[in-house]
Amino acid sequence: MSLESAKRVLRIEAEAIGGLLERLDARFERAVELLLACQGRVVVTGMGKSGLIGRKISATLASTGTPSLFLHAAEALHGDLGVLMQGDALLAISYSGETEEILGLLGTVKRLGIPLVTLTGNPRSSLAAASDVALDISVKEEACSLNLAPTASTTAALAMGDALAISLLERRGFSPEQFAALHPGGGLGKKLQRVGDLMHTGDAVPRVAPATPMPDVIYEMSRKGLGLTAVVADGDRLVGIITDGDLRRLMQRRRKEALELTAAEAMTLHPVTIGRAEFAASALRLMEQRKITSVLVVDMAGRLEGVVHLHDLWTLQLF
Repeated sequence: MSLESAKRVLRIEAEAIGGLLERLDARFERAVELLLACQGRVVVTGMGKSGLIGRKISATLASTGTPSLFLHAAEALHGDLGVLMQGDALLAISYSGETEEILGLLGTVKRLGIPLVTLTGNPRSSLAAASDVALDISVKEEACSLNLAPTASTTAALAMGDALAISLLERRGFSPEQFAALHPGGGLGKKLQRVGDLMHTGDAVPRVAPATPMPDVIYEMSRKGLGLTAVVADGDRLVGIITDGDLRRLMQRRRKEALELTAAEAMTLHPVTIGRAEFAASALRLMEQRKITSVLVVDMAGRLEGVVHLHDLWTLQLF
C-alpha cells in the first residue's frame, strides 16, 4: 500500500514538472532577461509552503552567481519592506496569485520601479496582472490524496526556480572557479579544493638529480615518506620518477647491481603529472584511473612544484 502511494506521488510530481516544458516560451526568456539586468539583488518572496520554496530558490540563485535574499512577505509588511531597494528585482511565488501579503507589497514595488517576476498557478490572478512576467506553474492535481496539501505545485515552483537559476548561471558565464569561491565549506568546499592547497611543497617534496646514486635515492624516499621521489634536472625541471614499486621491480630484475645505478638509470620517464589549479577531485580521479597513490604537480614549463598523495585526499572524504 505504501509503495503504491509513493509511486503515485512520484508519478504526479514528475508529470507536474513535465507539464512545465510545454509552457516554456518567450515569457521565460523575458524573465531571465529581467533578472539578468538586475543591478541589485533578486529578492524572493512567498508565504507558507511557497515561502519555503522561495528560500531554497534564493539560496540557489545566490550560490550560482546571482545575488539574492529571501523576504518573508508578512514580515515585509511589518518593518522589513526596507530590504527592497531601487535596482533590485522581485521574484514572487504564489500559487493562487491572490496571496494578500504579497499583493500588499505591490505599491512599494511599483513606486521603486522594481521589476516583478511571478511564479503562479493562476495566470489570470491579480498578482499575475501586476507582474512584468508571470510564469505559469499550474498543475493538474496535487500529489496529496486529498488534493489539498501543496505537493506537486511546490515541486513545480521549485523546478521552475532552478530553471531560472541555471539559465542565469549560463548567461553570466559562471565558472567552476567562481562556484568554488562561493562554496568554501562543507562537502562541496572539500570537493572543490585545489591541488595547490593540498600538495606537499618545498623540502617536503622528495627530489633527486639524475646522477644521484641509488643509496642516496633510497634515503631520500625513506626520509620524505611519500613512496616516491621526483628526478629533476636544472631549474627543478621534471625528467622522471622513481616509486617504491619501481625499486621492488628493479631489485627483482637487477638485484646485484641495483645499488650501483644512478637515478637516471632507474627512473620512469614521462611520469603522471597535474597542475596546481586542478580540483582535488580531479587528482583523485587521475589516481584511480592510473592506479597510483601520488601525483607530481608541475607548472606550465614542466618544473616541479609539489606532490599530492592519496592520503591528502582521504582527509577530504572524497571517497
